[in-house]
Amino acid sequence: MKLLQDRIRQDGQVLTETVLKVDTFLNHQVDPMLTMEIGKAFAQKAESAGVTKVLTIEASGIHFAMATAFTLGVPFLYAKKKKAVTLTEDLYTTEVFSFTRQESFQVSVSKRYLNAEDRVLIVDDFLATGDALLGLVEIVRQAGATLVGVGAVVEKSFQDGRAKLEAAGVEIHSLARIRSMSPETGVTFIEETLTENEEALV
Repeated sequence: MKLLQDRIRQDGQVLTETVLKVDTFLNHQVDPMLTMEIGKAFAQKAESAGVTKVLTIEASGIHFAMATAFTLGVPFLYAKKKKAVTLTEDLYTTEVFSFTRQESFQVSVSKRYLNAEDRVLIVDDFLATGDALLGLVEIVRQAGATLVGVGAVVEKSFQDGRAKLEAAGVEIHSLARIRSMSPETGVTFIEETLTENEEALV
């Protein structure tokens, strides 16, 4: 997605070779117009899959899930990291590890809102190690629902998240796939470095 790639180049900050800061437009201060375009891109990819629910994890994936669900005309659902006193129903739960926060936490979704009849599209902001997304995949499987795919806004393709998801049989669509990055050279996207043979396959 060229619009997203251009914005990452313009406003993203590469802090290290593994840490990209996008909090001016994606996950702290949010550009709503860009967010809606991201939702349209995910929805277009999944429009023929019969999606009934869009699932994400709080908090940084919520606005992308909402934009996607709005475009598809279906509800979105987010897994909660802490159990609220009002969440009294039976729950699907799993433990995930956050690369950004470097800590593990339990996430939960009410069984009331996810069931075997659902066809679920998972959406999140980043794909890095893949642990959070694998946690959501586990919740979908606990529900007996059908997973139609996973959408990641930004993928750090130099980390092992994609390989883990593919090994689990999950189809992944990422809007901006980063091949490499550094504070000195900035961000290189996979599409920019395709060989002639790779281009012939696109």
